[in-house]
Amino acid sequence: MKPLAHSYLGEIINYVPGKSKVGNKKAIKLSSNENALKTSPKAIQAYKNHVPAIFRYADGGCTALREALAKQNNIDAKKIVCGAGSDELIAILAYAFAGVGDEIIYSEYGFLMYPISTKRVGAIPVKVKEKNLKTDVEAILQAITPKTKIIFLANPNNPTGSYLNKADLEDLINKIPKNILIALDHAYEEFVEAKDYPSGIELVNQHENVVMLRTFSKIYGLASLRIGWCYSSSNISEILNKVRGPFNVGGPAQAAAVAALEDEEFFQLSKDHNSKWRKIFFDELKGNKKIIAYPSQGNFILLDFGSKENSVKANKALLAEGIIIREMDGYGLPHCLRLTIGTAEENMQLLNILQNGF
Repeated sequence: MKPLAHSYLGEIINYVPGKSKVGNKKAIKLSSNENALKTSPKAIQAYKNHVPAIFRYADGGCTALREALAKQNNIDAKKIVCGAGSDELIAILAYAFAGVGDEIIYSEYGFLMYPISTKRVGAIPVKVKEKNLKTDVEAILQAITPKTKIIFLANPNNPTGSYLNKADLEDLINKIPKNILIALDHAYEEFVEAKDYPSGIELVNQHENVVMLRTFSKIYGLASLRIGWCYSSSNISEILNKVRGPFNVGGPAQAAAVAALEDEEFFQLSKDHNSKWRKIFFDELKGNKKIIAYPSQGNFILLDFGSKENSVKANKALLAEGIIIREMDGYGLPHCLRLTIGTAEENMQLLNILQNGF
């Protein structure tokens, strides 16, 4: 006899993060979409200032952070829920709104935590084919059944870099039954430059069944502290507060996040650096016959090498120089690799190998 877990948990394939080491070499890690400029100095100082208070429990309601987010975005703080990264918020959405036998829809190359969180609650993940590496609105509508409880949409999407514009997303939301929760994962929103990109806040304000997820892991450079937030209707936020842990976001993380929001200079430097180098990568790789660089609205670019063999060859050449980018086998894209935009020096080394080294 032994304790038995739910049988459906056996179906989960654990999430595998990007590599961070290459033997004993000093690695250039461009595999996890982290901020190339690291972290706001103000956030670091706020973290240090909080150290003497770490013997106390954190504010379970993330009050100061929610108020700062509310002020910055002109929204109601009571409709904001914070979590240990957007990963936790994805998980508690699934826990709160789906169960055994229910269905949760996500796009073909969506974030791997969507199907994982779905299986954790015994629900059925429904992967919907994309069209040209972009979420297919019509295919999602056709995939809806009476069992559908949630639709997870990353916008822009990682790893493809594609996005749904305002018209496409509004069309999808308007055609979906109002009892289905639509979770808009806007983890990379701050890097977007497209003029027709939709406002998640406006969509939440207009639709009771829409939730917007955001994170401090990317442009704010607080990935290690695990802190994210979501904005939704009062009904949904009340439910999420019942499901989340009472002290799910640590005190140092809250202090650093509040300071990060105040550091407008670091935010703009990060955005400008990303925009500059994203353009350079596309310009430099435009005529390359070995690689297709797909358009991206994030701080990463998906590279298509045409075959698994070529992808492996390119990856080996990069790893030999201590440069780590993300393998895409887990996403069903074995012929691709995803690069994170790094510092100027890191980017130049990466470009040199991509153009000449394999």
